[in-house]
Amino acid sequence: SHVLAIGGQKVDKDLPIYRGGMKEIERAAETSALRCADPVATEKMKVLIDQAREKGDSLGGIVEVISNCLPIGLGSHVHWDRRIDGLLAAALLSIPAVKGVEFGLGFASAALPGSAVHDAFEEKFARPTNNAGGVEGGMTNGQPLVVRLAMKPIPTMTTPLSSIDLETGETSFAHVERSDVCAVPACGVVAEAMVAWVLAQALIEKLGGDSLAEMQERYEKKK
Repeated sequence: SHVLAIGGQKVDKDLPIYRGGMKEIERAAETSALRCADPVATEKMKVLIDQAREKGDSLGGIVEVISNCLPIGLGSHVHWDRRIDGLLAAALLSIPAVKGVEFGLGFASAALPGSAVHDAFEEKFARPTNNAGGVEGGMTNGQPLVVRLAMKPIPTMTTPLSSIDLETGETSFAHVERSDVCAVPACGVVAEAMVAWVLAQALIEKLGGDSLAEMQERYEKKK
């Protein structure tokens, strides 16, 4: 996972590192204090976080999780409750403060014509684009699974919002307690675990077997 935005600060997706593949992004994110592969954006995000802390406020953001080397056909194109994108969305939206999930182009695809959205085939079934985010018809299609999460700002702030005192019924302020300013990088780590859990369940359902060795044998036969 890696951070794409915190507050209003976004990464520069035109940087070479974002075209270098998942390993390059992961390597850069692992060395970043905010799990962000863009070093310039990282410093600007730190400034925003410091400013929010001084104001007693909090910040949300966007994280992206990429899963590579997935077999084709995890999920279902027949059963609505077994669609892999539906299962992933349900799991990711269960993470506290996550308010939106998108795959591939996601919401951006709503403003584009079909010819600019759907991934065409070339020789040997290669596809130069991955606008679908690795999921088509409720199943993985063999391309990298790309899912993004929008996380709202943490609700507990040191500058409390107006509230109601339940004992008196009068206008008051929310209780002030210890609070982080931004948990977006941590959300990405949690999202990794949720994605892994759902994909593992789908793999078990597809391959079956009583042991990991048996599953590995069946997986090799399906390659």
